[in-house]
Amino acid sequence: MQKDSRVIKTSAPPVSQINAEYVTQLSNKYWAPHVKNKLPFDSQVIEDIYQNEILKSKFAIRKIMLLEFSQYLESYLWPNYTPEASSNGYLMSICCIVNEKFRENVPAWEVFKKAPTHFPHFFKCVMESCLSGEQLGLPLKEQTVLLLFLDHCFNSLSWYDQTQWRKCVKQYTWPWLQSSCCSPAGTSHRSANAGTVSMEKVHYCERFIEFMIDLEALLPTRRWFNTVLDDAHLVVNCQLSHLTDREKEGHLFCQLLDMLKFYTGFEISESCSARCRAAFAHFPELNDFALSNVAAVDTRESLTKHFGHLSPNTLHRVSAYLCLLPELPDGEDTSYDKEFLYFVLVSRHERRISQIEQLNQMPLYPTEKIIWDQNIVPTEYYSGEGCLALPKLNLQFLTLHDYLLRNFNLFRLESTYEIRQDIEDVVLRMKPWQSEYGGVVFGGWARMAQTIASFSIVEVAKPNIGENWPARVRADVTINLNIRNNIKNEWEGLRKHDVCFLITVRPNLLFGTRFDRRQPFVDQAGLVYVRGCEVQGMLDDKGRVIEEGPDPKPKLKGDTRTFRIWLDPNQYQQDMTNSIQNGAEDPYETFNIIMRRKPKENNFKAVLETIRNLMNTECVVPDWLHDIILGYGDPGSAHYSKMPNQIPSLDFNDTFLSIEHLKSCFPNHTVKVTEEDPARQVPPFRIRFPAQNAKGKKRKANEEEKPDEEDLTLVVEPHVIPNRGPYPYNQPKRNTIQFTSTQIEAIRAGMQPGLTMVVGPPGTGKTDVAVQIISNLYHNFPEQRTLIVTHSNQALNQLFEKIMALDIDERHLLRLGHGEEELETEKDFSRYGRVNYVLSRRLELLREVARLQESLDVPGDVSYTCETAGHFYLYQVMSRWEEYMSKVKPKPGREVKTEDVASHFPFHKYFSNAPQPVFKGQSYQDDMDIAEGCYRHIRKIFTQLENPEDGYSRLKRWIMIGDHHQLPPVIKNMAFQKYSNMEQSLFTRFVRLGVPTVDLDAQGRARASLCNLYNWRYKQLGNLPHVQLQPEFQTPNPGFTYDFQLVNVEDFNGVGESEPNPYFYQVTTVDRFQGQQNDYIILSLVRTKAVGHLRDVRRLVVAMSRARLGLYIFARVSLFQNCYELTPAFSQLTARPLQLHIRPHQYYSSVSTAAKNPDQVVKNMPEMANLVYNMYMHMIQSMQQHRQQQQQLLDPPRQLLSSEEPMEADEERPETPSEEQQPTAINQRMSCGSCFWGIVWLLVLLVLGWPLSIMLGGLYGLVAPLTVCLGLDRLADLLMEGANLGRKCAQNMRHGKALC
Repeated sequence: MQKDSRVIKTSAPPVSQINAEYVTQLSNKYWAPHVKNKLPFDSQVIEDIYQNEILKSKFAIRKIMLLEFSQYLESYLWPNYTPEASSNGYLMSICCIVNEKFRENVPAWEVFKKAPTHFPHFFKCVMESCLSGEQLGLPLKEQTVLLLFLDHCFNSLSWYDQTQWRKCVKQYTWPWLQSSCCSPAGTSHRSANAGTVSMEKVHYCERFIEFMIDLEALLPTRRWFNTVLDDAHLVVNCQLSHLTDREKEGHLFCQLLDMLKFYTGFEISESCSARCRAAFAHFPELNDFALSNVAAVDTRESLTKHFGHLSPNTLHRVSAYLCLLPELPDGEDTSYDKEFLYFVLVSRHERRISQIEQLNQMPLYPTEKIIWDQNIVPTEYYSGEGCLALPKLNLQFLTLHDYLLRNFNLFRLESTYEIRQDIEDVVLRMKPWQSEYGGVVFGGWARMAQTIASFSIVEVAKPNIGENWPARVRADVTINLNIRNNIKNEWEGLRKHDVCFLITVRPNLLFGTRFDRRQPFVDQAGLVYVRGCEVQGMLDDKGRVIEEGPDPKPKLKGDTRTFRIWLDPNQYQQDMTNSIQNGAEDPYETFNIIMRRKPKENNFKAVLETIRNLMNTECVVPDWLHDIILGYGDPGSAHYSKMPNQIPSLDFNDTFLSIEHLKSCFPNHTVKVTEEDPARQVPPFRIRFPAQNAKGKKRKANEEEKPDEEDLTLVVEPHVIPNRGPYPYNQPKRNTIQFTSTQIEAIRAGMQPGLTMVVGPPGTGKTDVAVQIISNLYHNFPEQRTLIVTHSNQALNQLFEKIMALDIDERHLLRLGHGEEELETEKDFSRYGRVNYVLSRRLELLREVARLQESLDVPGDVSYTCETAGHFYLYQVMSRWEEYMSKVKPKPGREVKTEDVASHFPFHKYFSNAPQPVFKGQSYQDDMDIAEGCYRHIRKIFTQLENPEDGYSRLKRWIMIGDHHQLPPVIKNMAFQKYSNMEQSLFTRFVRLGVPTVDLDAQGRARASLCNLYNWRYKQLGNLPHVQLQPEFQTPNPGFTYDFQLVNVEDFNGVGESEPNPYFYQVTTVDRFQGQQNDYIILSLVRTKAVGHLRDVRRLVVAMSRARLGLYIFARVSLFQNCYELTPAFSQLTARPLQLHIRPHQYYSSVSTAAKNPDQVVKNMPEMANLVYNMYMHMIQSMQQHRQQQQQLLDPPRQLLSSEEPMEADEERPETPSEEQQPTAINQRMSCGSCFWGIVWLLVLLVLGWPLSIMLGGLYGLVAPLTVCLGLDRLADLLMEGANLGRKCAQNMRHGKALC
């Protein structure tokens, strides 16, 4: 059998091979973009390339990859395509390149968008070739290429909506599908008889079924394709194929067929029973069937008993009466065989298991059968050539259930792939071998796995009503933690609901046999079973589960630990059923390894349970969002301007810094301020917007609609935040960011109900906008709750820290998930930390209640509980306040004096610790504001002591802030990333569907010149004013001629680039640095034999946008200059010199010395090495000179010469200056000398100190136990001194001690 192309590792060709290829030579003559004098178009070149390079190589991926990378489609094929020049080779060449673009996951339709004129004719020719492929004599491989091209077209329906040729798709697709489903090409899978089978036929059948699945899974095509599929009985023909009986060749085909059956029966018709009863009345042979119970005749076995004895002609007449087949003429025999007729009736009337029922019975943990199935979970070597039995995440979905189910299956499989990697890693580290007695012995160890000492099932709960699986299955796992303390603490730190895996291995390799990672893992390790489990907790000495909480865990003796775990009830039920019915082995008596995983990567079960619970819920999204999630209807229907419940007046709190700031944010509006006094036109502002969908008067047919001038008028009302109390901490925190008009529109949209999409390019303040929206929602709708979800812990912490800096009460903040310990705060915002905070805060408030009680001279203990405090507030505090207000509130005919406000105030004693005086006595209104602020302070104490009531609230708004032009979610498995499109985020899908977005259009991170490297990817990305004004963005980068430069790096001594060592500088990958920034970025495209993943423009945008002041890229220019996707950025980079230009005599904050010292050009690697060496030696010499000057200044007084007289005893000796009295220059020289010797000691530490310390320390550990009996005290002392060598070097390095 031929090797499966799905698992062949296809690597991109290096530069040397690209330049040596015949295709590259033709490219340099005819279409290469960097070539100026090109030869004219010649259609024979296309034919020669197709015949000699593509067809002769049997469509080799390497050849097509070279053509695609050389811009063959963009620069030669499509620009020169005309109906007159069209030929089979021309069509096949275009289809091959488009398929290759999809395989490499790069945009495929851009060139057709720019010139769509001839696409209808091209698509018509493709459809005709598909329709008459066999008559034209097209090889099966060419038909497969055409079929794959059509599949890509239908999966890109979003583009069809935007071009001229959607009509031609419908015009030519229907007849082709009708004929292909019924033609031998459509049912060629039935030709797979016994004996050898051509893999080309198998691959064609797989692609054909894949195409049928995709048509059934898209609602626009499903509506009219179901008729064709039913008429052709394609599923029945496939089930009768001999390919389904082949275990190896037909394995993937059977999996794809199951998916097709699922989607064809996605919506089950309920009218079958009525039609069946009508049919039974006309056929006496089916009387027994008609009288049977419905539940007794809905399985395949029962239907076989009733239909199996019927003749073929009778089966045909029954099928025809049910409109499944055409009528059978009288006197003629049917042309269909009996098996086909029987399958048509049975497949239509057998009961299908409910999808929800199947999902609820599905185990959530993967087993060994799924983990190592290449068709379900492909390896990392997936090339993208073949199809897989996997769902696809397209733009549209059939139902909400379909949307959730596809995500459920893909997320489950992606997690399975990661689990497989972890299992293979830990098992190979543990080195399981077969012992002499046939058992298992482990020759290694793994940090994330331990051998199981004992395993026992402790509880199997009875099933719930209506279920056939246990409600709960618990077991105890005992392990021995005789390991290092830090690893032991990790095992003892397993938290509730952490997921572990139980593994059974029975190795066949004898003791000492080396494991080969290139060979299949399962056979080498002897892996038999894998089962998942969930930790309930660790047991204490009394066998009780140690519960989590703020209290410290008890310390257990010894190294033996037992964990109580939950097993998957569904999986346990299946295993027990298999063991009882088939006599299979009980896997729960065989486990010998337990494996844990990293917490950040181990949340898959919680996600899967959440999706499954949503699928069991009747409605999980509001009506205004339902169609948008599925991808249908008006994509802007959920915008706030079209929502029926939009809010006309909004309080923007501290969003605006001044009235001028507000007016600048609404340049097209007329702003009317309700307060005429300019001194009172200060924030905060409440804005009333004009009604968007207000119904006006009816106008006549010929009357033109006049624009309403009031639609552009904003009514602004300044208001004063009520006084919160006399203490300084009562003052609210305020925003200091001057938002742009676009950011204000994003904030406004986020405060309104509906769906808000904000696209934020790099450096445009996405986080600040999100924080301000959250703050405004908090103050406008205090009864509503806000859930914040981010893609990383770092992003969540950044949001959280900015939220803490705004006017939001910290008792309303809760941070869930890992990474909370990285918050730059001493407060604990985790779940247990919030509980502790609430409890401690409650005690503080009750103490305040006691102080208030004492100040009012109220007897009793009213601060004992929250309930007694509430009664105290109701009967003592409120009554005094109401009495006070009755005295100081002005009434008709009674004037209240200013001093009365303070004299009648009942809480003077309580506020005695506030800044005095509390009342200023300047005016009545000011003192009343202070009095009301004091009462608000008291009322807030009792409000916080109230028990909050949880209420059910439907979703009001959904705000998504992101950037689909930057990197997508990380999908480790390339098959799920490429084939299933799992990397497509929900944000990206909404943008592709056309949901309205607010595009932030001003960045404040980078220089304007650096922004030009990536702003072409966005609509209108400009710069904030400070980028043009601040000195750091205007001054040149010290030591460099240019602020960004691409440096060409060729081979050095026949060797290409190598990976840098991350010693003293921050070295990371582009993907990991997303969301971060630095002043200077050095981007090294190391080991880049091919463009590879950098062709993803999203990764290019991230790479270009991380630097603020300087970006310097080291790469091989010849490799990237032909890449079509990178042209906008690399055209700017290559416009500057490709050799590094530096100014070594220029330093930071110094005046430019370009006139005195010309630029130095570094041409190659030896020059760079020589430059670095000279600069280093210059620094060493400078340090030595400073050291010599330091020693001369610090030398002791010279001795007296013979000619000089000694100083008398009573003569005053001059004082020696202390270190504080030494001149500043001397201290600086001492610092330089210490720095020099610190570097020297660092080198000694790295080269000698640490290696000798480790080696001598190990020898000391061996010798120390023998010192007493063998008298090796002296040797042990010497080894101990040697072990401390690294410590001594580190101390000398720290103090800058001289080496001699």
